[in-house]
Amino acid sequence: MDNLISDHAMRVKAQLVLLALTLVVSSNFATAGEARAYPPDFANPAQAEHASHYEQRRASRDGTGRFYMGREISHVMGHLGANWLERSSREREERTDRLVTNLPLQTDSVVADIGAGTGYFSFRIAKRVPKGRVLAVDIQQEMLDIIESRKSSGYPRNVETVLGSEREPGLPEESVDLILMVDAYHEFFWPREMGEAMVSALKPGGRIILVEYRGEDPAVPIKRLHKMTEKQARAEMEVLGLEWESNKNFLPQQHFLVFRRPVPE
Repeated sequence: MDNLISDHAMRVKAQLVLLALTLVVSSNFATAGEARAYPPDFANPAQAEHASHYEQRRASRDGTGRFYMGREISHVMGHLGANWLERSSREREERTDRLVTNLPLQTDSVVADIGAGTGYFSFRIAKRVPKGRVLAVDIQQEMLDIIESRKSSGYPRNVETVLGSEREPGLPEESVDLILMVDAYHEFFWPREMGEAMVSALKPGGRIILVEYRGEDPAVPIKRLHKMTEKQARAEMEVLGLEWESNKNFLPQQHFLVFRRPVPE
């Protein structure tokens, strides 16, 4: 994953609070980008039905060797990612301001930011839902600690941290209006299980916004396994029963893919 981070981003100074907290969490993130050995899971009858969703092949340089619907799942971002997420050039490079502005929200919406990391998007979204809540979901407690520290330093307090797992986000059924995933879904080791749990957490009519670097565009300077095509993303979301709505073209390097949970007739 080291090469994924551009040279200029590696030179960006982290904010002081992030620097201090990253020193605390670095030991946990040190192996996050390395290959992980998972024992066979499917001896458990409760998990046997999911065995056919995945295929194990020889891993590519940046992949896990685990394939889902023809796509190799990438390794997870390593410990350098905490500072990279908060780099000062991010808004200009990715137009994150446009991303937040174009989220279909009401002032009282409940939003789940899955793979929230340092809370980069969670706090920006919180300003758009002053009467609602943002659930910042991550599988790293250390990342959630960073978010809690920021809340105590004057950041919006309508952000709540949720410790999820690799298989499910830890959200109650039909509890959220919108789920946002920014450059995170392609790293999910259990995408089918996570997908089913996310759909369950959506209110009927609720939406999933999937933001991923455009896999169709060779000019996007991101490694292949850390990008997704619209075709692949649609296939993986629609198999969950989600309805395709749109792919909005206002970000310089990423898809902004909108899916909706159907409303029962």
